Amino acid sequence: MRMLANPVFLRMAILMFCALAAFGAGWIVIRLVRKSVTEEAESFHHDPMPTEGLPVHAYHAVIQQLKQQKHELATQQLSERRKAKASDTLSSAVLANLSSGVLFFNTAGLVRQANAAARKLLGFASPVGLNLGDLFRKATLRSPGEGVAKATTIEQTLAPAFSGKGAVHGLLFNYVTPEGEARVLEVTASPVMGEDASLMGTTLLLNDKTDIERIRHDQRVRQEISAEMAEELRNSLTTIAGYAQQLVHSRDAELARQLADNIAAEAANLDRSIGSFLGGRKAAASGS
Repeated sequence: MRMLANPVFLRMAILMFCALAAFGAGWIVIRLVRKSVTEEAESFHHDPMPTEGLPVHAYHAVIQQLKQQKHELATQQLSERRKAKASDTLSSAVLANLSSGVLFFNTAGLVRQANAAARKLLGFASPVGLNLGDLFRKATLRSPGEGVAKATTIEQTLAPAFSGKGAVHGLLFNYVTPEGEARVLEVTASPVMGEDASLMGTTLLLNDKTDIERIRHDQRVRQEISAEMAEELRNSLTTIAGYAQQLVHSRDAELARQLADNIAAEAANLDRSIGSFLGGRKAAASGS
């Protein structure tokens, strides 16, 4: 009774009762929360609840469709890469078998690609990285090309193509390889434009006109020789005709013999000239 009447004991008893009551209430709440969470999880696995009006299985279908589209896109990209590689291989094969030289310059004016014919014509093992000045430093213009004003250098002549203003056709120039071999080259320069009309680079097409120009030169020389030969023949025939007329009207035996000797000498000179001319033609024919 004394303990019950003690206020300290009563306070401790009340605190103990409150603690036990709080513990019991907390334990009950935890059990209820755990049961609710378990029921919601089981309900989610057996019967998915809609989210914003769209069932979960619809999300799975969308995900599968996206995966399928991703796979199709990857397949299409692989096919495009294969086509691009095949196109590059075909272009390389065509360029490698061309008898004409092909050079591609970037927008900075440097060679980025050159086929075998271009390397052979220019005499460079690899002209990649060179500019026009490096390639054609020993070249001299023969004609400025079609639709191009007369210029002093090849760079000035090809400037419209390298700036994207237009192509340059029929440019002829004398070229000397690094080994000292002289060639006559014909150049066609064309700008390469992108889909947005921006300049992507410039291509140069090179054709070797050395043999053709040599033939033309030989023809001009032969024409000049033929004209000189015709003039010599006409003079010789005129001289022979003059001696013959004097011989007909001459009554002096000594003069007649001198005129006959002159005619024979002129005929021999004419024969040598004709023989030399014919021999030169035969040599030119055999050389060509």
